[in-house]
Amino acid sequence: MTSPASSGGPSPLRIGGLALIGIGIIAGVVGLATLATGGGGSGSDQQAAPPPLSTQVSITPDPSAPPVPQAAPTPAASAPAAPPPAAPAPTSQAAVAVPSFTPTPTGAPGGNASSSQAGAGSDGASRTGAVRSPLRVYNNSTITGLAARAAADFRNAGWQVEEVGNYPSGIIPTSTVYYRPGTGEQQAAQALAGQFGLRVEPRFSGLDEASPGLIVIATNDYQGR
Repeated sequence: MTSPASSGGPSPLRIGGLALIGIGIIAGVVGLATLATGGGGSGSDQQAAPPPLSTQVSITPDPSAPPVPQAAPTPAASAPAAPPPAAPAPTSQAAVAVPSFTPTPTGAPGGNASSSQAGAGSDGASRTGAVRSPLRVYNNSTITGLAARAAADFRNAGWQVEEVGNYPSGIIPTSTVYYRPGTGEQQAAQALAGQFGLRVEPRFSGLDEASPGLIVIATNDYQGR
């Protein structure tokens, strides 16, 4: 019996097995390469983003630095003070004009008492030789009883004094005898002024309505004779 002759090359089954092994090796290499590539990309994607920068700045004070002065508080505005009362206007000693003539007679004995009694001393009247007009004597000074003292002087010189009182309606600068212009009173006023050192003036507007006769207003400078 004759046996089949053996072929000299590899069998088909062996060749197929080797092909399958080669395919598996290639697939394994490709798989390993894919894993390596995917892992690297995933790692870069999963890399944590850097934390955000903080906007807060911490300042540590320097103990050696001088302290910063604090601004002084502004005081509240106080209410304006009430204006002081206005000082009274000084009274001019030269003011003479007055609106009216209202003498204040006094009735105390020894003071500025009214009197219609004719004065004694007729010798003085004869010496002057002037027409004697009746007198009204008023005090315009700070001396109490000055009008009464002047009236006594006039009576002793022979003048008739009809009224004694105060003159509060204005300030007369010096002792003066007043007369009505255009009458014989001017001569009598000059005679009286010469005896007692008085100033002679015509009546001003405040004396226009007074009764006829001479008006003597005595001030602090009255000396008599």
